[in-house]
Amino acid sequence: MVHAHILEEFAASARAHEERRELAAAHSDWQAALELMPADSSQAAWVRAKLAELFQTIRNDAAKTDSGAWTRKLGPFAPLVLLLLKWKIFLSLLKLKFLLSFASFAGIYWAMYGAKFGFGLAVLILVHELGHFIAVKRRGLAADLPMFIPGFGAYVRWTAADVTADTRAFVSLAGPLAGAIGAAFCALLWTQTQERLWIGLASFSAFINLMNLIPIWTLDGGQAMVAINRAGRIGIAIAGVLFAAFFAQPLLLLVVGGALYRAFDRTLTSEMSPSYGVTAYFVTLLAALGYLASLAPLGASVH
Repeated sequence: MVHAHILEEFAASARAHEERRELAAAHSDWQAALELMPADSSQAAWVRAKLAELFQTIRNDAAKTDSGAWTRKLGPFAPLVLLLLKWKIFLSLLKLKFLLSFASFAGIYWAMYGAKFGFGLAVLILVHELGHFIAVKRRGLAADLPMFIPGFGAYVRWTAADVTADTRAFVSLAGPLAGAIGAAFCALLWTQTQERLWIGLASFSAFINLMNLIPIWTLDGGQAMVAINRAGRIGIAIAGVLFAAFFAQPLLLLVVGGALYRAFDRTLTSEMSPSYGVTAYFVTLLAALGYLASLAPLGASVH
């Protein structure tokens, strides 16, 4: 749920921090930018080198800094105390940034669609991002709480370096899975209450998650493609055509187009081993989200 100019914003912010010698902040910005880039791109390789350079500079600067009289009194325990203090402050700031970004994000939808639909949609997008977050944590990897960019989308920053293609794919698809569950819950509430608010939320959330399955760039579908070979990509395209006809949901054809394009990607190697689990996961999500998106016309009711 991000746009191209977000990378430019991270890069500009990182350079500004570097000019002010705020190296830790610059490192954080470059790391955020890296998570939004294809892992095998030349830009990603350049950013990884930049991160290594910044990290070494930060270590060298820290070694030269006088720790102060009070840290000298702590003796060998000083590094541990400093680490605990910094970690506590970091966690507090992280939670504060998460809450503030979500509040501003929900406020925009509130203003656009009214209180009930706007806040409900923001919560469903949060559910999507928590799907990524939980999938990362379950695998013992580091991840930050979701961050929301008002007017654009949200993302979860996590340590994707040195993970397998399957792991990267399963983490990417965990967001649309959580989104599908959230949409299904709203659809269930609609069957019980007949309030159009719930079917509007269900179909709109399914629409957003389907858009995120289009297998291009940094969208979740694009990230999942790293674990799917040519046959699997063609199979996803065929399934998408069938589901588009069955559910009368033309949005699925965007996924079909992306899958066919990626099926003939020149960077795709013929030796790539198939991942039937990831392919089946992808197709199942297409079916579920296609059905949920077809339950009501987009924007059937937002109040």
